[in-house]
Amino acid sequence: MAKKIVTDLNVEGKTVLVRVDFNVPMKDSVITDDNRIVQALPTIKHLLGNNAKVVLFSHLGRVKTEEDKAGKSLNPVAKKLEEYLGKKVKFVPYTRGVELETAIKALKNGEVLMFENTRFEDIDGKKESKNDPELGKYWASLGDMFVNDAFGTAHRSHASNVGIAANIAEVAAGFLLEKEIKFIGGAVDIPERPFVAILGGAKVGDKIGVIKNLLDKADKILIGGGMSYTFFKSLGLEVGTSICELDKLDLATELLEAGKGKLVLVDDIKVTKEFSNDAEIRIAAFDDIQPDEMGLDIGPKTLAKFSEILKDAKTVVWNGPMGVFEFPHFAGGTIGICEALASLDDATTIIGGGDSAAAVIQNGFADKMTHISTGGGASLEYLEGKALPGVTCIDEL
Repeated sequence: MAKKIVTDLNVEGKTVLVRVDFNVPMKDSVITDDNRIVQALPTIKHLLGNNAKVVLFSHLGRVKTEEDKAGKSLNPVAKKLEEYLGKKVKFVPYTRGVELETAIKALKNGEVLMFENTRFEDIDGKKESKNDPELGKYWASLGDMFVNDAFGTAHRSHASNVGIAANIAEVAAGFLLEKEIKFIGGAVDIPERPFVAILGGAKVGDKIGVIKNLLDKADKILIGGGMSYTFFKSLGLEVGTSICELDKLDLATELLEAGKGKLVLVDDIKVTKEFSNDAEIRIAAFDDIQPDEMGLDIGPKTLAKFSEILKDAKTVVWNGPMGVFEFPHFAGGTIGICEALASLDDATTIIGGGDSAAAVIQNGFADKMTHISTGGGASLEYLEGKALPGVTCIDEL
């Protein structure tokens, strides 16, 4: 069913509550990556341009104790947002109470306010994260309608998304959430073919549901990264000191059997004897890892094989790096996949958040991709075919 989008709302003169995902990395109260703020701008600017009174809120990190609040205020985010909007963002350092209520009531058309980190409500009983009914109802009472634009938390049922949606008249998706639904949902359900999925990262266990779901939908699934070694071990091969999930070997065997003709494993690996960027590197065949070696990246033959498969793809979904890309000497596989995707002229390329998104952005390939998801866990669950609470709570058209 089609979901209601922010453009379907008559927002003029209305107080619009907007759940954004401003869970940005910060060091000493300085934002080190503002991509999530930038991605939210179209929705915010649309609402302001249509004379809405905009109330923004987000979580920032995990907050369980009073001590956890240090460095977790959204005030620096409000200041950064001011720079992008070119207008004042009123910041209220509370998540409820008279000061917040008064400030919202004082908003004029075209003005914007941000209130404090929603996770501050988790200090006393996880009211936000456990979708406390009273908290969701209270936040809903602060506005006339609700726009959810936070895909990063769409796989969770929180007071700041599902709780508000259950207690307010109109609920719509923002432009960013709409893009996530369109690209990730569309890629899995109605892909242009050939449809190739690339899965990496450390653990098979994290992507069991994704692999099983994509086996029925993708034409090829390329397996790289740390998860490769669990598959190799299940085949009876030596993996040395490489990361390996011994409790997932039977599952890996089942997936290989079910995925014959679709699952594509690596041919060669960059191996080393210590977990260090400066360690001596050997290129080993997949069946030639020595007991004292660990694999930290895919090798050149594998990159060439993966790139050859990708060159004809029309839809690509990528989740998980090909190696320890934080180490420059072991980033070649991940960067090579970036380059392969960037060279596809008429394909839809979707990066499924998390480390894959970080790799694409850090290496300057962001503008070459069709869509970079802002939600790691949410994109994984969407790729599994799961219904996301933060999406299902949006009104149908």
